[in-house]
Amino acid sequence: MSDTPRISAVIPAYNEAESLPELTRQLAAALDGMGMPWEVIYIDDGSRDGTDKVIESLCAADSRVRGILLRRNFGKSAALATGFKAVRGDFVATLDADLQDDPSELPRMLEALEGGLDLVSGWKVKRLDPWTKTLPSKLFNAVTSSVAGVKLHDFNCGFKLYRREVVDALEVYGELHRFLPALANWQGFRVGEIGVHHRARRYGQSKFGAARFVNGFLDLLAAAFISTSALKPLHVFGRIGVLFLAAGLALSAWFVTQWLHGDPLHVRPLMLLGVGFVLLAIQFILMGLLGEMIAHQGARVDYPVRRRFNLE
Repeated sequence: MSDTPRISAVIPAYNEAESLPELTRQLAAALDGMGMPWEVIYIDDGSRDGTDKVIESLCAADSRVRGILLRRNFGKSAALATGFKAVRGDFVATLDADLQDDPSELPRMLEALEGGLDLVSGWKVKRLDPWTKTLPSKLFNAVTSSVAGVKLHDFNCGFKLYRREVVDALEVYGELHRFLPALANWQGFRVGEIGVHHRARRYGQSKFGAARFVNGFLDLLAAAFISTSALKPLHVFGRIGVLFLAAGLALSAWFVTQWLHGDPLHVRPLMLLGVGFVLLAIQFILMGLLGEMIAHQGARVDYPVRRRFNLE
C-alpha cells in the first residue's frame, strides 16, 4: 500500500490542548478502519494554552500527524486555508478540535461522496448546545439557504468531507468558512448533507461570540457578490447609479421646464436633492468601473472542471 495519503483530515485548533490527544486516537481508529492511507493536519491558530507543544508531541509520535503553527490568531478561515494548501489526499475532511464531531462518521460521509457528491456537509440533527447558539443558528441557516440556492440544515457545521478538487478551487478568508458549501455550489460542485452524531463539549468553552452572526451575514453578501457571475461590479453599482441619475435628471428637468415657462429659479431643497442624486449617480458608476478594472486584473485564468476528455 502506498504511503501517500488518500484522505487528509484538516483540523484548526485554538486553545484545544486538552482535546487533541483523544481526538488523534479517535481519528486514527476511524481512518485505519477505512483501509486507506491517511494524514491528520493540525493548524494551531495562535493558541496560548500549550496547544503547539501538544501538536509537536503528536507529530513526533506518528509521522502521519502533521502540524502547522500560525504566528498569531488569524481565525478559522485562515487556518482552514493554510491546511487546504498542505493536504495530499484525494479526499479532505474538516473537523473541529473540541471533540464535538465524531470521527466514526467519516465512513458514512465517504459513502455519500462515492455516491456522486463533491462535498458532504454534516448536519447536527440533535445538537447539544444551548439555545443561545441553536436559535440564532436556525435563523442564520434559513437566510443562508435562501441566498446560496442550496438547501442545508447546518452550513456552519465544521464536520465536512470534500473531494480534493473542491478545496483546491475554494478561496477561504474572513468568515467564509461558514459558507463553503455555498461557495462550492456556486462553482458547480455537487453539495449534500447527512445527519451526524454531535457530542457535548468536554473541555474548555466556545471560541465564538455573538459578533460572528453579524460578521457572517456581511461575509455572505460579499461571497454572493464575488461568486455569482451575474453580479458584475459595473452591473451592480451601475444600476444603482442609473436610478439616482434618472431621479436627479427628472428633478432637474422639472425645474428647467418651470424656468422656461417664466418662473424664476430659486435654490430649493428639492433642487439640491436633484443635484445630490446626480452626484451620487456619478460616484456609483465610477465605483462600478473601478470594480471592473480590479476584477479584470485579478480574473482567474482557470476554472473548476467537472470532467476532461482526451486531455490527460
